[in-house]
Amino acid sequence: MIRTEFIKKVDEKVKLVRIEKGYTQDKMAEVLGISKKTLVQVEKERGSLGWAVAIAVCVIFKNSEILELTFGGDIEDIIRTLSFENDDIKYIPTLGGKIWWKDIQSKNGFTIQQNIISNHYRILDGSSRRILYSFDFEYIKKRFCELVD
Repeated sequence: MIRTEFIKKVDEKVKLVRIEKGYTQDKMAEVLGISKKTLVQVEKERGSLGWAVAIAVCVIFKNSEILELTFGGDIEDIIRTLSFENDDIKYIPTLGGKIWWKDIQSKNGFTIQQNIISNHYRILDGSSRRILYSFDFEYIKKRFCELVD
């Protein structure tokens, strides 16, 4: 996934998120800090929210079932991965990937998982704490080898 794909997915779902939360177009535009005209254009697929507002949608409505189903769980990983190449934030606890993740490889208490929707990767330690994540599988494999060898 690249930023433009991320933005497009948010553009496509913003109306459903608005409806899910019970907001009018006026209220949703106010919450996002954009004009109602811009929101209407996005909902009619004639415009785009852009990177900053797409992130705002995902942060403000992080508990949206629509967004969770669109991105496969925690959107924060995806935003960070798209913002910072091969970001390395260590030891953030997770639920262990029971819903949105498939195990790719395990060794010495570490596991590589891939998100089944967004296709990004992460490494978990034996306590299901996230060591790092990236869309770059070669980078993940390299770091995994460093951890297990």
